[in-house]
Amino acid sequence: MERRAKYSKIIIILFLIFFIWVLLQFLAPIFLPENSVEDLSGLVVLSDNENTINNMSFPWNSIYSAGDRLCHQKAERSFFVNGNQMPFCSRCISIWLGLALGLGFMVFYRVKLNERFVVAILLGLVPIGIDGIGQLLGFWESTNVIRVITGLLIGVLCGIAIGVIIDEIKTFHFFKNYTK
Repeated sequence: MERRAKYSKIIIILFLIFFIWVLLQFLAPIFLPENSVEDLSGLVVLSDNENTINNMSFPWNSIYSAGDRLCHQKAERSFFVNGNQMPFCSRCISIWLGLALGLGFMVFYRVKLNERFVVAILLGLVPIGIDGIGQLLGFWESTNVIRVITGLLIGVLCGIAIGVIIDEIKTFHFFKNYTK
């Protein structure tokens, strides 16, 4: 790891996109009427909360619609703000936050793609894998604290990995003229 001599515009743009996305997820339940979003529990990929989401104003309906399709949104696995369930469960919101933090780190630092980095990524997958598989098989029900920790860990590592990939792509001769 070394301090960046020159900032990467692509990484800065991605960081800003993820930062704004996470910020909107926290603002959505605040700007909706208190106690108006109580239980969005459903299935991933299905839009099973359309009736509730269609009654929301823009942009909050878009945020909740993305959560409806990308997350199970189980109420018992979610945080509530202003009496409203957040658009994503605690693990998913932590992954999004971790992605923003990892990319924010990569705005200022460079991480070399080497064996140590690959091992760190693989080891970072272990906690979320153990927790997720243990829950899936019914061995335990994880707590939101564990979900936040495992989500943040993998999110930060993935954010750093995205930055490393961008840095590596920029070293290819073809891209040098287009990514300055």
